[in-house]
This record gives sequence, C-alpha cells and structure tokens, in this order.
Amino acid sequence: MSASLPPAYFEALYERSSDPWDFETSAYEDAKYAATLNALPRPRYSRALEVGCSIGVLTRRLAARCDELVAIDPAARALDRARERCRDLPQINFLQGQAPADWPEGRFDLILLSEVVYYLSPEDVAALAARVAASLVSGGQVELVHWVRETDYPLSGDEAVERFIHALGERFQLVARQRTQDYRLDLLAAP
Repeated sequence: MSASLPPAYFEALYERSSDPWDFETSAYEDAKYAATLNALPRPRYSRALEVGCSIGVLTRRLAARCDELVAIDPAARALDRARERCRDLPQINFLQGQAPADWPEGRFDLILLSEVVYYLSPEDVAALAARVAASLVSGGQVELVHWVRETDYPLSGDEAVERFIHALGERFQLVARQRTQDYRLDLLAAP
C-alpha cells in the first residue's frame, strides 16, 4: 500500500463500529493520552490543532489546556460523536477534512498528530510537514504519537515519523522523545 488512505476507509470503520480503536475503554489509550499531555511543556496553548480527532476522547482532554482548539477528521460519523462528547466546550471548532489537503486557516502554537501520519503516502507526509511548518508560530510545537508495532498502513509508525521529521528540516528542534514497546512520542519546536 503506497497511497494515502482515503476518507472512505475511515467512514467504513466508523460504520462498523462507533469506536473502532476502543478509545473510550482502552487502558493503553488512556495511558498514551496521559503521556501525550504530560509531554507538553506548556501548561496552556492559545491556539492548537488536532489532526485526526476521531470521536473526541483525546480532544476533550487536550481542550482543557487550550484557549482555542481546532479538531479535524475525515470521518463524519466520528466528528458527530466528537461534537457530542465535547458539546460543553465552546473553545473547540470541529472541521471535516483530511490533512494535508484540507487544512484550517491561521497559525497555531501546538499541532498534535496522534496516530495519523502513517495513514499517508510518503508524498503526503512531506506535504503535511510543509503545512505544519507554515502554520506554526515561532516557537510553536508539533507533537507526534504513533504506534510502532506492525501495521497494514502505507507506512510504519517509525517510518512515518522519521519521514515527517526529515521533511520538517533541521531548523526544528527536538524537545522530547519517548518510546514504549507500543508507541513513540516526538515533540519538536519551530524556530
């Protein structure tokens, strides 16, 4: 598989299950979400972007640290659940779309890419890195969290993250890196 997974792939997953990755009940996901948030060095972000928000489980937790949060996902069913889950959080703006082609306007001081980059082709990973680089404010951060075990996606977690970091360029500084047997977490800062 070398092409990016299309939106129809994700729509079909949510048609079969309202929570295909068990985000609501998985101890693994809960621990990973805690690590994701704990790795962020700032207590608060003025404007953040979460790419691939799914049903909004992590979105809800992230929103507590954001003045404004833009959350994007290609699957309409997932976004409906995310909107419902976060209905009491007016700082979240949900958008339907697939990065990197669909990208919100404006600049961000945090962009979260959790379990999404390996769904992309190598060309789309490079395009995503360009979008991220152009959208981060000076000193803004991008956090990547990806499964490192075997997948049937276009890229492995390690390959996706390494390609993304390489495409960002040397001016981005690695702030933190963690690795478990299941996932890796990389936090980089814009120049």
